[in-house]
Amino acid sequence: MPLLDHLIELRKRLIYALAGFLLVFFVTFYFAKPIFSFLIQPALSDGYKVVVLDIFEFFFVTVKLSGFVALIVGFPLIAVQIWMFVAPGLYRHEKRAFVPFLVATPFMFYAGCLVMYYIVLPYVINFMLTVYAPPDIEKTLRSSDYLERILQLVFAFGFAFEVPVLLTLLVQVGIVTTEGLRSKRRYAIVVAFIIAAVLTPPDVVSQLALAIPLLIFYEISILIGRVIERKRDAAEKKAEADELAAEEAAQKAEADRKVEEEKAEAEKKARDATS
Repeated sequence: MPLLDHLIELRKRLIYALAGFLLVFFVTFYFAKPIFSFLIQPALSDGYKVVVLDIFEFFFVTVKLSGFVALIVGFPLIAVQIWMFVAPGLYRHEKRAFVPFLVATPFMFYAGCLVMYYIVLPYVINFMLTVYAPPDIEKTLRSSDYLERILQLVFAFGFAFEVPVLLTLLVQVGIVTTEGLRSKRRYAIVVAFIIAAVLTPPDVVSQLALAIPLLIFYEISILIGRVIERKRDAAEKKAEADELAAEEAAQKAEADRKVEEEKAEAEKKARDATS
């Protein structure tokens, strides 16, 4: 396909992706109030207040919330457009390799969001406002700050749940190996705790709540990668065996052809001698 056709196709896919994002954005903006009410339920259920301290604060909270939710919810639409642009240039086996990861990516991210909201967030709210804050201080949460912490935790746990998808994909395409992942396990432990320290509030429990899943998913990635490598090795051995069998069949056919030629030549000489 000429370069101009590639650029035209890329522009079309970008327009479709942007249209999908804007559609989800405006739908989310319309339902922003119930969505935000849902997000603050862990705080309200524990008796804390969420307040607005500026005239335009909740409007910007709504815009930020709508953009982030639109990006998360609309990601499958965007991913489909990316796939439709890239897929024509891939071989059939490459398509079969990438499709499962394309499907698993949003589901794993959503799983991380659910774990964060239902398990981690209530603990973080209570721990930070009960342990760190004096009991005689009235606990109120500013809506913009609350949303910022929510988005921070969503990103952190969504990223954590993407680790097995990313590492398995790297093993699938041959960029990394399970042997290399096993040898780098000690560095993975350090990196997991650094990521947890940066992306979570400054308490040990919430950091462990992120670091431990990261390490578990790292080990799961090694197990899944090992299965992929075994299947790939078996496929390569089968291909080598098939190639060897084809070569032996070709050699046998060539030998049979030579025998037939020699037999025909001998019969011709016998007829000539009889004549």
